[in-house]
Amino acid sequence: MPLVTERNAVLDLHAGAAEKKWVIPTLCTENLTTTEAILSAALEYSKTINQPDIPVTIAITNQYGHRSQSVNYTHTRRWDTGLRLFLKELEVLTGKDSPFEKLNVMVHLDHTQWDRDEPLLKWDMNQFSSIMYDASTLPFEQNIARTADFVEKNGHMVVIEGACDEIVDASGVETGELTSPESALDYLNRTRVDFMVANLGTEHRANSAGLKYHSDLARQISKLTGPRLVLHGASSVTADQISHLFDDGIAKVNIWTTLERDATPLLFDAMVRNASKIVGTEKTALMIESGLLGQNVDKTSTKSLSHFTTTYRQDIIFTKMKEIVLSYLRLWYI
Repeated sequence: MPLVTERNAVLDLHAGAAEKKWVIPTLCTENLTTTEAILSAALEYSKTINQPDIPVTIAITNQYGHRSQSVNYTHTRRWDTGLRLFLKELEVLTGKDSPFEKLNVMVHLDHTQWDRDEPLLKWDMNQFSSIMYDASTLPFEQNIARTADFVEKNGHMVVIEGACDEIVDASGVETGELTSPESALDYLNRTRVDFMVANLGTEHRANSAGLKYHSDLARQISKLTGPRLVLHGASSVTADQISHLFDDGIAKVNIWTTLERDATPLLFDAMVRNASKIVGTEKTALMIESGLLGQNVDKTSTKSLSHFTTTYRQDIIFTKMKEIVLSYLRLWYI
């Protein structure tokens, strides 16, 4: 079916998911391969559970300082061109006669910046299912004021997710304080957002070694606010920590880093193993001689079109990304 963007229809999908005790994943993308991997995983899982219209949200960031996915969507490196391409591809992939036409697909603007994204915020918000209005880098009172103003102007058109506290990027030097139940309730009451991002211990672009998702804190907050929480930084913790999110009052969870981080090693491994098919025997021999490759790589095969095309590389990434998305769907759609 066409993208689900009408505000009440989006809220109905969330209400229906809550009745099933599902947590809707919001999966970010910055290229067509990732977008199709997400949809393909959703389609496969929908067949597994015999529910052809399961909901899934596909998201993209715009002028977010830590990662502008719309800029990366096109080599023009123009956010507006990238965002239009992303929307057009989703329109085709969810349209009539597409393999994915029965899925309930929503489109989300993630980490939309209160200042940098001012040109985007002048676009028609009706083409999006939801938007995360991110003023979390501002002092708390200014964050509330900015967010409340945005909700007042746009809340009748689009589902709005607000950011009570900043979820830090592990590649930087920032530190973030966990959100208190009192500040979460204050933020929600005064901004009137539909959903709220709270700092529950996770980070963007971090590994799982030293981080902990604070399930107990999520439950304390949701007792006051209801199931309105959004978990960001899910890639930074292990799956066992986030397997019971619905019980914690989490309504949706955002994912991206793991798709890229955990798919790339498979591509690296495949290319090393098939070095001769990709660069030829002469180049492979030189790399072995220089110590960059070991003796166990394929060093006798001739170059093969099937191995040095973009399609070859994308197929490896696509397959792994689809597997990762499926693993999350199995966690939250049971």
